[in-house]
Amino acid sequence: MNSVDVKNLSVKFGDFYAVKNVSFAVAEGEIFGFLGANGAGKTTTIRVLCGLLIPSEGEASVAGIDVQSNAIEVKKQVGYMSQKFTLYDDMTVAENLAFTAALRKLDDKKFLERKAQLLQFIRFQRSEDTMVRDLPGGIKQQVSLVASVLHDPQVVFLDEPTAGVSPAFRQRFWGLIRELASVGKTVFVTTHYMDEAEQCGRIALMKDGELIALDSPENLKKYSFPHKNPKRVSLEDVFIHQVEGEPAR
Repeated sequence: MNSVDVKNLSVKFGDFYAVKNVSFAVAEGEIFGFLGANGAGKTTTIRVLCGLLIPSEGEASVAGIDVQSNAIEVKKQVGYMSQKFTLYDDMTVAENLAFTAALRKLDDKKFLERKAQLLQFIRFQRSEDTMVRDLPGGIKQQVSLVASVLHDPQVVFLDEPTAGVSPAFRQRFWGLIRELASVGKTVFVTTHYMDEAEQCGRIALMKDGELIALDSPENLKKYSFPHKNPKRVSLEDVFIHQVEGEPAR
């Protein structure tokens, strides 16, 4: 079963196509990488899938719900973690999560159950009264993940979730991503770290608003460099060749 279906999706701003005729599907429980240079159309596509932007053309559904006709229900089924803004630095961990729960209209019992479950999930060992600004970057990102899935969404969008954190925290965070996928959550990830992209089941490559490639990391290597041993090809090579347009070496 697919958690995300996109068919001939286009988004225009005036005469400019931010996204042009894009089609893909993401399966339930899949870790799906969404890669491209800045301005490639990734964020615009995600905004459509989160019910925040109506497409100009085409169709999109999330968790079986059409984004164009029922954006409110779509928002209930998605969680979104931004690289730049998910938590308020001048509030405590407890205050941030309570605020998120209020926005999501969670009742007190469900909120407390989910909070306890998710803080245990990330192995949070600090006081909930800690100010977010005082958390190390990696732990702050983990608490951001808790906030984004507090309402138990089916699809989780993670926008460069590990930018600026240490390799150890990045490894730990990806362990959490795999655990989410193992219980059936669909995880949609944008990243500029190619070692992270390697951990995705499939990767979509965007360029100038268009989808230029979609396959597993291994198959993308074979497709991009058919005369090379895939084990000697990195995803960075693939990205540079496909997205930046540089010739194969």
